[in-house]
Amino acid sequence: MQRIESLDQFRGYTVAGMFLVNFIGSFAVVPVIFKHHRTYCSYADTIMPHFFFAVGFAFRLALLRNVERNGRGAAYRAAVRRCLGLILVGIVVHQLDGRYNSWRDLQNLGVSGFLENSFRRNVFQALVHIGVTSLWVLPVIGAAPRTMWIFLTASGLLHLGLSKWFWYDWLLANRVIDGGPLGFLTWTIPLLCGAIAYDWVRGTGQAAQRPLLRAAAALMVLGYGISCLSAGGVLAAPPFAAPWHPRDIWTMSQQAGSISYLVFSAGLSFLVYAFFLWWTDGRGRQWPLFKTLGTNALAGYILHGLVSDVVRPFAPRDSPGWYVALAFAVFFGITWAMVRSLEKQRIFIRL
Repeated sequence: MQRIESLDQFRGYTVAGMFLVNFIGSFAVVPVIFKHHRTYCSYADTIMPHFFFAVGFAFRLALLRNVERNGRGAAYRAAVRRCLGLILVGIVVHQLDGRYNSWRDLQNLGVSGFLENSFRRNVFQALVHIGVTSLWVLPVIGAAPRTMWIFLTASGLLHLGLSKWFWYDWLLANRVIDGGPLGFLTWTIPLLCGAIAYDWVRGTGQAAQRPLLRAAAALMVLGYGISCLSAGGVLAAPPFAAPWHPRDIWTMSQQAGSISYLVFSAGLSFLVYAFFLWWTDGRGRQWPLFKTLGTNALAGYILHGLVSDVVRPFAPRDSPGWYVALAFAVFFGITWAMVRSLEKQRIFIRL
């Protein structure tokens, strides 16, 4: 089956953006828009939702193709295996919480204490979230777009209700990452939006730009509107600007996986993908760098962390701007060269 090159370009841009914000975000000299924040949506915070959008697009494409080739049962069993495999890889990459220096430490925790202590924070990052969210949406990923819209709305509202009940206080107290154990409910939003985008592209090709742009505008405005429901009734700061009101469940926050943040970010993903649909599939243009990274995204994800661990010790957080740029160029160059080498050997890491 011929690849959809606009998706590869979109995914490659996302991987490159991840390289940028994950490496430079902790340096003091770097502008705040390239850093992750808990109280508003920065450029850095837009990258992870793009991954979910791309996953949803590819997930629906692959599932429908496998249902046609191998039958519904075999296709769904294969999807479950891939999701569980990705969760396992994510656990290895992100690692569990806690360190145990003696056998007595484990005995004192017991089985329930070990599970509660180990799966609280660190493990719930991108790869595990993608695997868990993919399992959550599996019942509807092959359904009609209307059903997916209903499901993502219900998932977001469930997350909002649980947040008002107890979840928001718990995630703040435990300093979770990317929404924590219940984050899959709102990460469902960009993932299913990607699946819906695939249907539009499959059905109308270049004409899909219109519904993509309409959805982008609607969701970005809706996401901002939700953020304006904050306590005190003040108009919220726009995305990419620091807030001028206290943080609460309505605030755009990647840490909380808030509904306002992920509705807005899903709209932005529609907008960015619409550009690549026009640029690549429409005008026949693409960037080789994005192609390399976009066709081997999992390899890039794993390798960039390893290379960063080697380069970062030689770049103090108070480094001047020219040195940060040099360190980033070294990090990016090494990581790209490794992914490019895999591409030349036709080695692609996929689940």
